[in-house]
Amino acid sequence: MQTQTKGEFGGIGIEVTMENELVKVITPIDDTPGAKAGILAGDYISAINGQQVRGMKLNDAVEKMRGAVNTPIKLTILRKGVDKPIEMSVMREVIPIRAVKSRVDGDVGYLRVISFTEKTFDDLQAAIAKIKKQVPDDKLKGYVLDLRLNPGGLLDQAIYVSDAFLQKGEIVSTRSRDPEDTRRFNATPGDLTDGKPLIVLVNGGSA
Repeated sequence: MQTQTKGEFGGIGIEVTMENELVKVITPIDDTPGAKAGILAGDYISAINGQQVRGMKLNDAVEKMRGAVNTPIKLTILRKGVDKPIEMSVMREVIPIRAVKSRVDGDVGYLRVISFTEKTFDDLQAAIAKIKKQVPDDKLKGYVLDLRLNPGGLLDQAIYVSDAFLQKGEIVSTRSRDPEDTRRFNATPGDLTDGKPLIVLVNGGSA
């Protein structure tokens, strides 16, 4: 939980999925140990520290790649066009977790909030500013805020994110048996989207 809310961990900086019982690299994150070591999108990791990946769940494989900063990890990589497995040693570093991902889809700005960490609101502000630079205001029709599979996190960050899209009204309140412990959080004037339409996506995995 501390890793999720603080927004960083010790690792090598690659986004992965599971395919054919192997860990497939979706993309190495720029300026991380994985990228510097030469790991490429499309590579398959077949072993971690000598242990075969086949039979592992994705989460278990990811946990094995994480660890204390400045400790090495040995990977066996299968790469298309290369006959023999590639043996690679990579030193773990602090990897910032991207709390918000964004893109422009035609004339709509897409914002995916992955979790509410210490950096979520700052990342959201940066993502919206980036979208505004990419699409002129008169062309930008609105935004999609994707909260699907968001496990939650820090309450204050969830409040800041909500406030970013609201002009007024109560965002959330916490109540207890003692009335003095009741707290209410209200939206403040100002909307980062400048009043553009907003669609919010949630599912059963949204906290």
